[in-house]
Amino acid sequence: MAQPPLHFIVPGSIDRKTGGYGYDRRIIGGLRESGRVVTLHELDGAFPVYDAAALAAAGMIDALPDGAVVVIDGLALPAFDARITKAVSRLCLVPLVHHLLRDETSLDDEARQSLGQCERRCLQFAQRVIVTSPATAVSVAATGVPARDISVIVPGVDAPVLDTPALDARMAEPEAAFSQDSGNAGLLLMSVGAVIARKGHMVLIRALAPHRDLDWRLKIFGSLDADPALSDELRELIVRERLSDRVELVGEVEDARLQAEYRRADIFTLASEYEGYGMAFAEALTHALPVVGSGDGAVGDTVPATAGLLVPVGDVDALSDALGRVLRDGSLRQTLSEGARDAGAQLPSWRVSAARFDQALERAQAAFAATK
Repeated sequence: MAQPPLHFIVPGSIDRKTGGYGYDRRIIGGLRESGRVVTLHELDGAFPVYDAAALAAAGMIDALPDGAVVVIDGLALPAFDARITKAVSRLCLVPLVHHLLRDETSLDDEARQSLGQCERRCLQFAQRVIVTSPATAVSVAATGVPARDISVIVPGVDAPVLDTPALDARMAEPEAAFSQDSGNAGLLLMSVGAVIARKGHMVLIRALAPHRDLDWRLKIFGSLDADPALSDELRELIVRERLSDRVELVGEVEDARLQAEYRRADIFTLASEYEGYGMAFAEALTHALPVVGSGDGAVGDTVPATAGLLVPVGDVDALSDALGRVLRDGSLRQTLSEGARDAGAQLPSWRVSAARFDQALERAQAAFAATK
């Protein structure tokens, strides 16, 4: 069967430094490498709480050729609500849902409810829904989409980093504790995620504050512009907790820099509230980093107990206790590092994930063709 045109729609620039946009970039790249011709559409306007510009941009779907396969990133989906019923008869629609907007804790209740209703309506018209984790598949099925019409395509990873000098050093030095007076080099923690409420940075700083007696530093990577007011609150909290010399808000960095930082780090930590998958957690596993954090949704599926300590969302005391254990106990760090290395080795490559995505598109095409 000849491949119809493939159109991939994302809200805003695909170069944004988030896990969801990273997924979209790598999947598009993999599809193109396999021979798919992919037309990328980057929509103007505000998303997911769409504005007039976004609604106008969504009008581009009316000009797509009949029979085209159209992948719409879930962040953009509500803006197409009024156009889906007309488009479904002539386009093969494949929403890509990283996690449902009704589960986005960075939105207020009214926005979650309104956007959730929009995405529920849109999903009913899909030939196939692609999701990035089994947990999101369950959520999508709860909206009424038959399980047979949902494809789980988890993010890929680059070649696991199993034998780096940093890992060798981490394995060779399971000392019991690092204190400021011990003379040992301090431990480097890293956290990756835009500074938005869902990523839990305020919780993380409060959890680390009681451990000033230990020699550690924290680097936080991710956009500081997604919620400027929250970024200001985070800076103020760091000052109040007397951690200005310990915590660095790095902001967004290029992928090569971020990979280098994963290699330098000793511990990965993220106090997330919810993740549709948790690509930063998966990256930590491929770099054999012990994980300390939280997150409803798919985090528990992404990070096995052998690789990290996960605590209830928003529980500062539990997170502080877990961080203290990993900071103080070198043997525990070593055990979790080995578990992370083993878990990371089981994750699919981006080439495999792109191939699975392509197969899901072929199933959608076949289902659409059967309706004609």
